[in-house]
Amino acid sequence: MTDPRPSTVRGPHLDETAKRIIELLQDDGRLSYSAIAKDVGLSEAAVRHRVQKLIDSGVMQVVAVTDPLQMGFARQAMVGIKVSGDVRKVAAELATMDQLDYIVITTGRFDILAELVAESDDELLDLISSRISALDQVVTTETFVYLRLEKQTYAWGVR
Repeated sequence: MTDPRPSTVRGPHLDETAKRIIELLQDDGRLSYSAIAKDVGLSEAAVRHRVQKLIDSGVMQVVAVTDPLQMGFARQAMVGIKVSGDVRKVAAELATMDQLDYIVITTGRFDILAELVAESDDELLDLISSRISALDQVVTTETFVYLRLEKQTYAWGVR
């Protein structure tokens, strides 16, 4: 007999050492392999290997997170997109656009949320009207322009 409850999709199993490495890097992405090694009780080479494995598997990225508005981009916005047809196909097409840095398939009022950065209002207009809205299965878009970034954190820990 099969279990009628929906299954929970989870990422790869992470041992406690991998979780601790992630926590340390979430706190300070510049932390050296030797400092991590001291904390987790592994050699520097083993930590380097573990970090590379976490990156290669897509579990994490180590990047400099910036505020685009302070980096010279005039506009940052979230675009809610309603789609007819295959949402995954539209999301994949959106993922090819360099100006979009975050794309998620959702439930509710929109099928897709896409975050973008633009160098000017003209670029924002072109991106929305000539590129996103022009996709065959896009029905409507609604744009939420960011006025100021109040909080941005990626240190939500591990489970």
